[in-house]
Amino acid sequence: QVQLVESGGGLVHPGGSLTLSCAASGSIFRIYAMGWYRQAPGKLREAVATIDSSGDSNYTGSVKGRFTISRDNAKNTVYLQMNSLKPEDTAVYYCKANARTVVTGRTDYWGQGTQVTVSS
Repeated sequence: QVQLVESGGGLVHPGGSLTLSCAASGSIFRIYAMGWYRQAPGKLREAVATIDSSGDSNYTGSVKGRFTISRDNAKNTVYLQMNSLKPEDTAVYYCKANARTVVTGRTDYWGQGTQVTVSS
C-alpha cells in the first residue's frame, strides 16, 4: 500500500500564496505521475496540475501562470506552489500518485485532502 499525506492548506487573502506538499510512503517500488486535484462545494473534482516522473507538467487553464507543480523523487514528494490566489481557488485539494508497490501493479492512490480557503 501507499500512503499520501498532504500539508500546507489554510486560509489566505486574495492575492496571497500557499505551498502544498504531499509525501508518499509505504512499500513503494516506483511512483509514476503525481498530481493535485481539487473539489469545490457542489462541483466535481478537477485536475489542477500533474507531473510525470521525468518532470513534465500540465496545468488546467485557470491556474496557468499562477501555480507551479514540482516533485522531489528522492523524497517521494510533490509540491504545489500557489501564487496570486483567487476566491475561486477555494476547494479541498487532493494529491494523487500513480504508483507500483512491491506486491501490486500500477494503482492510483489518493491523499485525504487539505482545505484551501481564499477569502478577505
